Amino acid sequence: MKLWLGNIAPDTTDEEIKELVNKYAPGLTWAGIQRVESGSRPGAMLEFSGEQTGALEKVSQRLNGMYWKERSLVCEPIPTLRP
Repeated sequence: MKLWLGNIAPDTTDEEIKELVNKYAPGLTWAGIQRVESGSRPGAMLEFSGEQTGALEKVSQRLNGMYWKERSLVCEPIPTLRP
């Protein structure tokens, strides 16, 4: 499963993103972070291993609209398509 986190501050590190997500969903198993540069509103695609749909739904609801590092975050779960 993946989670989109948008409108993050440009100076935010991967470790800070992990700390934020882990604060609200400590049981997630990280598979990676892919940065997406989009001008003044950069984002990151967060990838997790295993079947964690419920946890991603909950954390996305908590983070979406949260004011963090002087920005209002956009957070949305991205379902993984299975063949």
